[in-house]
Amino acid sequence: MKLHCFPTKTALAAISKNGLPSAQAFPNSKPSGEEFMSKLLDRRWTLLSPDTKIHQIMVSSTHGRKGGGLFSNVSFSNNNQPHLGNKMSEDNQGLSFYIVRDDLLHPFVNGNKARKLDGLLPLIEDHGVTDVVTCGGCQSAHAAAVAVSCAERGLKSHLLLRGEQPQILTGYNLISTIYGNVTYVPRSFYAHREEMLRTHANMIADNTGSVIYCNDIIDASLASQTFESSKFVQMDAPRGTENNSNKVVIVNEGAGDAVALLGLFRLVDYLSQEHLLGKKRAFNFVVDSGTGTTAIGLGLGAMYLGLPWKITAIMLADTIDSYRQQERRLIAEFKRQYCFLLDSDKLNGANDGIVNWVDRCHPRKFGNILEGEIDACQQVAQQTGILLDPVYTLAAWETVTRITCAHEADANVVMLHTGGTLGMFGLAQRYKSHFGKLDNAIKN
Repeated sequence: MKLHCFPTKTALAAISKNGLPSAQAFPNSKPSGEEFMSKLLDRRWTLLSPDTKIHQIMVSSTHGRKGGGLFSNVSFSNNNQPHLGNKMSEDNQGLSFYIVRDDLLHPFVNGNKARKLDGLLPLIEDHGVTDVVTCGGCQSAHAAAVAVSCAERGLKSHLLLRGEQPQILTGYNLISTIYGNVTYVPRSFYAHREEMLRTHANMIADNTGSVIYCNDIIDASLASQTFESSKFVQMDAPRGTENNSNKVVIVNEGAGDAVALLGLFRLVDYLSQEHLLGKKRAFNFVVDSGTGTTAIGLGLGAMYLGLPWKITAIMLADTIDSYRQQERRLIAEFKRQYCFLLDSDKLNGANDGIVNWVDRCHPRKFGNILEGEIDACQQVAQQTGILLDPVYTLAAWETVTRITCAHEADANVVMLHTGGTLGMFGLAQRYKSHFGKLDNAIKN
C-alpha cells in the first residue's frame, strides 16, 4: 500500500477545511505589493542569485542587400554594457531593443526552466523527497532541466520521454540520459499523462514508500507558516523515511504549476530595481511561449508590483483559447494557495487577462522549422554573439525586431531570452537538409 503524504499534525492546526491556512494565523490587514513580494520571496531558492545580464541590441537598416532571408533588410549589433536605470535614454539614439540573457544562467538548463524550478526544488528538498518523476518529449528541455538540477542536489530523477529512443543521443535527450533515469514511453500510453506518471511513481515508491504531488508540498509548507514568519519551508523533514524507503514527488510536464510562478516573481523583482529597469518606465516584454507559464508569471509579478509593463507572449504550441485557459488556471491556483497574503484588489485586472497572446510572425505546426530560419539564427549569432533556436527564441527575436523597426511600441521593448541552445543539436538530426545548407550567411 502506497503512503501519500499529508500535512503534519502541527501544520493541520493552521489549516482550514478547504486545505488553506486558517485566517486566525494571519493579521487582518493585507500587505502592500512590495511587502507581499518581500514576504513571498523570503525563502530558499535553487539559484544562488536572481541576477541576469541585460544587453541592448542595435538594429540598422540594410536596404539593397541581396537575399530574401528573414532579416535581409536589417543587421544587428550587441551593446553588452548598456546604460540602465535613469541613464537608459542616453543609449536610445537609434532603433534598439533590450534582451534579458537568461540563456546564460546555466550551461545545460534553459533560463525559463531554471526560473520555474527556482522555488520548487528547495521545497522538494525540505519535504524529504528522494525521487522526482516527470515527463516530456524526446528532446524535452524540461526533462533535462529536472535531471541536471536533481543530480546537483543528490536527488534521483525519473524521466518518461515520449516515443522511441533515437539512434544517436544528442541535445537535451543526451543530457537527460546522462543525468537522469530515462524510460521511453509509447505515444498511446503517454497520451494519458496523469495515469502514466502515477503508475511510474508508485513503481519507484514500491510498497514501503510514498507518492506526493507538488501541490501537496506547497499546501503543507504554507500551512506551517504565519505571516510574521513566512520562510516557506517545511523544516526537519528527513530525506526518505526511517527504513530508507523512497519518497517520490510527481512534477507535471513543463512544471506548469503555480509554484513555478515564484521564480518569475523573483526575476520581476530583480529587474524592477532602480539601477536596472526601474518601476516607473514602461516596457513591452516579449517572450516565446510553450506552456505559457513564464509569460503568466511575468505578468502576475508585474501587476502585483504595479509596474507599467506589458507582457507579449508568442503562442507556439496551442490555441489562444488554451493559453487563456492556462492563464486563468494558474492565477486561480496562485490565489488559492496565497490568499492569506494577497490583496485581492490588486489582482482585479487579472480576470481580464494579464498577457497579450499573439501569433508567431510565421505560424506553423509546433516543432517545425521553415526555410531560411537556420540562416537567420546564424546571422544573429555572427552579428551579436547570441545564439537563438528556430523553434522558440527566434520567434521572440522576430517579433521584437518587427515591433522595433515598425516603431509600433510606445514603450521600450525587452526580449526575455529563455535559452534553447541544446535544442539546436536535436534539430540538426531531424532537419539535416536545413543544416546541411549552412554557409556564410553574411556577405560583404
